[in-house]
Amino acid sequence: MAKVRRNIEIGSLEKLAAMLGAFDENLNFLSEELGVQAYVDGVKVLLEGEEEAVTLGIDVLAALLKLVENGESVDKTRLAYCIELAREGRVDEIEGLTGGVVAVTARGKKIKCKTVGQKSYVEAIKSCTVTFGVGPAGTGKTYLAVCSAVAAFKSKQVEKIILTRPAVEAGEKLGFLPGDLQTKVDPYLRPLYDALQELLGMETYAKLMERGVIEVAPLAYMRGRTLSNAFIILDEAQNTTKEQMKMFLTRLGEGSKAVVTGDVTQVDLPDGKGSGLVHAAKILAGVEGVGIEFLTAKDVVRHPLVMRIIRAYEKDAEAAEKTGRKKEKTKDE
Repeated sequence: MAKVRRNIEIGSLEKLAAMLGAFDENLNFLSEELGVQAYVDGVKVLLEGEEEAVTLGIDVLAALLKLVENGESVDKTRLAYCIELAREGRVDEIEGLTGGVVAVTARGKKIKCKTVGQKSYVEAIKSCTVTFGVGPAGTGKTYLAVCSAVAAFKSKQVEKIILTRPAVEAGEKLGFLPGDLQTKVDPYLRPLYDALQELLGMETYAKLMERGVIEVAPLAYMRGRTLSNAFIILDEAQNTTKEQMKMFLTRLGEGSKAVVTGDVTQVDLPDGKGSGLVHAAKILAGVEGVGIEFLTAKDVVRHPLVMRIIRAYEKDAEAAEKTGRKKEKTKDE
């Protein structure tokens, strides 16, 4: 196939530097991902290679330029996401990610949605009483839920933040750990503690914990309670049973909002126990006041390698499923 060469005018060295990153690392990443040669000529970026790949690259660079012009930062993770969207013909959706601050950390850093899926998830949290965020590791499900909780608390929409997780984790037996149930579960709640401390600052976080305004507890502690005027987050919900999920969802009181997060590919329940998250997402779809958002590998905002790892596992699962179907078909015949 004949090679083509095209360029895009960036406009200034400042914009060029913001787009391409230190030592042109973003441009090098783009070149490797698309299999094109990339050059910088003044304030232009030139791409050379097969027509389809070059056209894709120019579309991605144009989207990055719009982000930079709107004051957004560009790193390899965001670039990888732009490439994924461009391959699906959805690169224009990137511009919708400008602005929209979810929360501000104690140090003044603005937390924003980095993917279209994340934006849809946060909007669902704002508009729904109960929101399910289902997706793989690294998609920001828990962190964005905590950000939304802190934002709601600061704006006085709720009086309390409650964070909870089921006491089931990767096949480990909590009974072998020292201490009471709270002490045993605390290590598994660490991601929630870390997010709260970053958003509120250690001093404010400690005061709110001491006053009981922030409550972090295992799911078992929720039974029998009515949770009013609170923002409740149930994390790692794939490890709830159907009964536990029903119990949790029926705790909601007046003025409360709940976010349920989990990864249905990482269920650690004993064999034969169905996941309450899977069940709830199925039966509550379409129920007024309930939002169900499915995040995917494209919404991963960790290292770009994480996205590739998740994609590889997804392909392996699909291949295993096809093999299983073939075996069943052969058996039936």
